[in-house]
Amino acid sequence: MKGETMRGSSFPTSTTPDKLSEELSTLLSVVGEEEEERQRNFAEALPPEMSLRIFGELDVRSLCQASLTCKRWNRLIEDNDQLWRSHCLTVLAVCRRDVAGDRQEGLSWKVTLVRNYQKSRIKRNWMKGRFSQVLSAEQLPPHSMYPFDVETWGEILEAELER
Repeated sequence: MKGETMRGSSFPTSTTPDKLSEELSTLLSVVGEEEEERQRNFAEALPPEMSLRIFGELDVRSLCQASLTCKRWNRLIEDNDQLWRSHCLTVLAVCRRDVAGDRQEGLSWKVTLVRNYQKSRIKRNWMKGRFSQVLSAEQLPPHSMYPFDVETWGEILEAELER
């Protein structure tokens, strides 16, 4: 064992000064890299509550991208239903029945948001009259359709008649 590093130990065990110096250099560079990584990653440096407040300011797309950044961010974001709640409430304003139904089924805020996000964006565009000047299906832009239920199409038609 003399002159070698013990398995599982990061402490140098060499007896020759050159070998010991080399092992210490390696150890210090690894520690330095880890410290540098911690400094770049605010989620590591801050208490989880502060990181969650910062993540809470992100829009849906940015929140999803942040959750893909590293395992720690993913756990913080995925495990906190309240981060998804505020975004889901914007969807609720447009797709009230769908969101209410999902929540009654016991689905999390994130799952509810994922299930209704695209639908709410398309419905919002229809309700705002974005497609009012379209004369045929060929004129509809891509991703402007969704399999809405009869009640939703009724809401859209009512809004169109009011314009």
